[in-house]
Amino acid sequence: MNIELTPRQFRYLLDLVYIGNWVINSTREDDRIKEYDQVESLVFSHCLRHKMSKLVELYHGELIPSRAFADGGIHEAIEQYEDVVFYEILAEELALRDMDGEPLTRENYSALMDRIDAYLSEFDQHGTDHISVDLDE
Repeated sequence: MNIELTPRQFRYLLDLVYIGNWVINSTREDDRIKEYDQVESLVFSHCLRHKMSKLVELYHGELIPSRAFADGGIHEAIEQYEDVVFYEILAEELALRDMDGEPLTRENYSALMDRIDAYLSEFDQHGTDHISVDLDE
């Protein structure tokens, strides 16, 4: 299979491959899915031919994204995504909790969305500063 990419498109592909493998494998510790690591290594190996050698390094016999790549801002993009997802999930879970176990229906969907929006607004204004957890229960 051949894919024709401009240098800029290839650089974007590197970001996408790195982020994808990060999502899949970053929390797996010793149980990494090797096939994703192998695809990442294969894609990053093309850096050597395209004057992007600073973006790849050899580690234990495998080509991996270099420290320069990892430190180049990609983790800020991942962190922004994680922050948004964290607050969205938290808002939804709190809104569902507020419904006292009532199943979601067409009739209460609007009320649920209003609660989610209220929580998201709170988080936009104050982050988690106003969240408290009662550990004595």
